[in-house]
Amino acid sequence: MLAKSILALTVVVAIALQFVPVERTNPLGAGGPNVSVELQWMLRRSCYDCHSNETRWPIWAYLAPISWMVVDDVDAARKILNFSDWAAYEPGVRVALRSMVGPTTAIHRMPLWYYVSLHPDSRLSQSELEALAAWAGSASEEADIPALPARPSP
Repeated sequence: MLAKSILALTVVVAIALQFVPVERTNPLGAGGPNVSVELQWMLRRSCYDCHSNETRWPIWAYLAPISWMVVDDVDAARKILNFSDWAAYEPGVRVALRSMVGPTTAIHRMPLWYYVSLHPDSRLSQSELEALAAWAGSASEEADIPALPARPSP
């Protein structure tokens, strides 16, 4: 009887958690980086779900309490680097962010292990890591591109 009561309570709590609101957003951005089609595909496949405003929200992003972690991870990632707002970053910020991408992916800090385990297509091959490193290594090119004005918040 106690086991049934605990199970019933667990089910009720799990259902109640679904009513706790979590905000999944995909606002418009100022524009992404000007890169080759191949590099754009790599970034979209491996980075954009967290580091852009083009997040593909998986089914577990709608199931509490996992949804809270997913939304928190995406919000934190966008604050660090948001490819959708690349054009609005100041040139010096773009240089710094771009310089960070190569080493961060080379040591496999990104994409995160649990993201790769759920999205195996996001795994970067050695040649892709080298392409990202080459792009990151030429970061000084960003200093010549003026920043666009940031989009006002709604």
